[in-house]
Amino acid sequence: MGYLAPECFTTGKASKESDIYSFSVVFLEIACGRKPIEPQAEPNRVRLVEWVWDLYGKDQLFQTVDNKLSLEFDKRQMECLMVVGLWRCHLDPSIRPSIRRVTHALNFEAPFPKLP
Repeated sequence: MGYLAPECFTTGKASKESDIYSFSVVFLEIACGRKPIEPQAEPNRVRLVEWVWDLYGKDQLFQTVDNKLSLEFDKRQMECLMVVGLWRCHLDPSIRPSIRRVTHALNFEAPFPKLP
């Protein structure tokens, strides 16, 4: 649970786009230091992807970063990892970027998008 793309529940099929979604959840796990589903967490924090999207929308993305990092990380790199992770977890599979676009964004060779 937590790694399956939303469309897998409706179509019952995996795809390249759903694989991209699953791998991107791992990006967010690394950045946030938690599992994709935390049943014992506060209701608004149970689902990692939804929690990070919510705080991103409130311009509070860094509140989701793993506390064990003690604020010792490159903010630009962390923001890039998390925004690219969210981009790849977009609810609309057609908006999820190709691995080529992701590679360019992670290498700072292309801007990452402004997400809704």
